[in-house]
Amino acid sequence: MTGGLSLRHRLLLGMLLSTLLGLLLGWLCLLWLGPEWLWLAAVAGLLAALGIGLRLTRTLGDSLAGLEIGMLNLIDRDFSVSLPDSGISELDRLAQLFNEASARLRQERQHIYQRELLLDKVIQNSPNIMLLCDSVGHIIYANDAAKHLFNARKGLEGSSLSELKAKVSEEMRQMLESERDGLFNLGLPEGENQSWHLSRGQFNLNGQQHQLLLLKQMTRELNRQEVAVWKKVIRVISHELNNSLAPIASMVNSGRRLTTENRDPKLSLIFDTIENRTNHLGQFIEGYARFAKLPSPRKHVIPWARLLPELAEHYAFVCRETPTLTLLADEVQLEQVLLNLLKNAHESGSAPEEIELQIASRSGWRSDAADPVAGVSICVMDRGSGMSAEVLSQALLPFYSTKPQGSGLGLALCREIAEAHDGRLSLQNRQDGGLLVQLWLPQQ
Repeated sequence: MTGGLSLRHRLLLGMLLSTLLGLLLGWLCLLWLGPEWLWLAAVAGLLAALGIGLRLTRTLGDSLAGLEIGMLNLIDRDFSVSLPDSGISELDRLAQLFNEASARLRQERQHIYQRELLLDKVIQNSPNIMLLCDSVGHIIYANDAAKHLFNARKGLEGSSLSELKAKVSEEMRQMLESERDGLFNLGLPEGENQSWHLSRGQFNLNGQQHQLLLLKQMTRELNRQEVAVWKKVIRVISHELNNSLAPIASMVNSGRRLTTENRDPKLSLIFDTIENRTNHLGQFIEGYARFAKLPSPRKHVIPWARLLPELAEHYAFVCRETPTLTLLADEVQLEQVLLNLLKNAHESGSAPEEIELQIASRSGWRSDAADPVAGVSICVMDRGSGMSAEVLSQALLPFYSTKPQGSGLGLALCREIAEAHDGRLSLQNRQDGGLLVQLWLPQQ
């Protein structure tokens, strides 16, 4: 009957009933004990009213205590608590609202946690170097790429930026100490010289000033832009020279026919010289055109057992054992690279028996990956004169050559083929003399 009463009516009814029952009990005691025990009857009636009131309001007290515990759990970021129904509509509604709020907060926390995991996964797998420093220069966050670059197996968190500067190259240290963004070069132990870009940002986090350092490798992008410029120049020059060579060749043939009756040897020598130089220039332009129109690689499994003997027919070399590694690459382009490198090794002044080809499995870095990936290292080593530091820094540039008859496209084409396979080409002098050229290609 009281199930439909409101909380206010329940409280008023409880107070009224407890008062009436207390008065009734006191009156009965008065009749039974007599007027001289009036004080005892009053105490008994008061205790009876208090007991009945507590009994009637116990549900309200339990519900309010449960709500207090639930609110304390919310303050402690524990959203797993829910309140049961009490049978009182007002309290049940309050418990329902609390349970809905707790469920919503629980869902929001799970959603935020999933987004944090996704963001951390993206940052950790990014090839860019990320360092977050506080206002005093302590590193509070570093991704995996940063740990690999600075060779920090235990992580960089907790160390200071000044400690990190003491372990890097002079050029990188100067860039880290400067207040501006810019490019710098980073030399690797393998002899490769990489270009990096440093950008920094300042922001407030939890009321404190923080600095975010972002380092991005720009070697591949800069090389592509440089090669694209060279290719455009080559196409323009080739077009103009081809337009001039065709009329010259036609005029030479016409001159020969017009002077067939004149047996002057000097005139024949002039025509032969013009024709030879025209053919040489045509071949020269054709070589540059191949560099400018390098097709995309068609990758398939490289047959080492067939490829190595074919290379040995052109240039002798020593290979300790036939590799069994699986490599997906363009066989024609790979053969072109190896022939060029072996040719350079023979022209370096090295004895043929000291020219060695090594093929081994080796992890390496790709520009689009944060962690090393499985790959194949192909090294061509000789005992020639090697290269000076100036030549090493420019050897991979198009049109650069130290040979009298060199076109300056051999190593540039090799680098272009390597980068088309997501690999790289590096050169370094050997300790006991000679040069080591390493071609690294990812296996997948």
